[in-house]
Amino acid sequence: MNAVTRPSRAGDRVFSALVTGAGILILAILAGVAAFLLIRGWPALTADADELPGGQTFVHYVWPLAFGTVMSSAIAIVIAVPLAVGVALFISFFAPRRIANGLGALVDLLAAIPSVIYGLWGIAVLGPAAVGLQEWLYEHLDFLPFFEGPPSPTGRTMFVLGIVLAVMILPIISAIVREVFSQTPRSLREGSLALGATRWEMIRMTVLPFGRPAIISASMLGLGRALGETMAVALILSVSGGVTFNLISSGNPSTIAANIALDFPESSGLEVNLLIATGLVLFGITLLVNTAARLVISRQIRE
Repeated sequence: MNAVTRPSRAGDRVFSALVTGAGILILAILAGVAAFLLIRGWPALTADADELPGGQTFVHYVWPLAFGTVMSSAIAIVIAVPLAVGVALFISFFAPRRIANGLGALVDLLAAIPSVIYGLWGIAVLGPAAVGLQEWLYEHLDFLPFFEGPPSPTGRTMFVLGIVLAVMILPIISAIVREVFSQTPRSLREGSLALGATRWEMIRMTVLPFGRPAIISASMLGLGRALGETMAVALILSVSGGVTFNLISSGNPSTIAANIALDFPESSGLEVNLLIATGLVLFGITLLVNTAARLVISRQIRE
């Protein structure tokens, strides 16, 4: 008996040590990244305003960039989450199986397209096509700060960027949600239908409550992808540097990632430290979003 159980116990100990080491390694890498950003960005964080580009403090420099990062990602999430959930429901419960398999693979394929391709599509196709829609929004909804205009004649706006980011993160959200929807216990689904529920009532009462934590988790993963997007933002957005809620005008704030990518090659000295310090802010925003998501998911699971 001992000869049989000892190898198993030894294997358990080795496996436990490996996974523990992997977890510690991830934490060490995360701490190392944070330490690098803090150390290299500290000169900019403590510098006087007259030493920084534009003669402004670090807070005044990074605030428009952080605002643009959060704004573009929020637009993407608002558009992508309902679409991704709808696509997942259609593939899982409405589409014929032969169509569902092909459609699922096609949606997943969107995640493999490079971001620079999305950026080129945004400025060459979607931007010009959205000019008419943005003019309509300006004419009918200009009382809202989001559409006060005047609309951009090129379509290179925060509104178009949000749509492009939504398309980029849609396959990430849809794949996770679709997988969890398919794991809804068959007894719950068939039981609700046997009690006389329609297909939509079955989805509303069993599938959506079961998949709510997955929807939140997938949304946060998509949000993290949108927060760190660089090339599509750099190609599409017409940057003015100011903070504005106007989504259809020519002047828009940039994002932290795009600003680093555009300015880093020509920067030196304290300017490099300034860009690294903005990266620290982006790191903090992402960490805060993921922490908040974990708290929400934990509450949903307990309920």
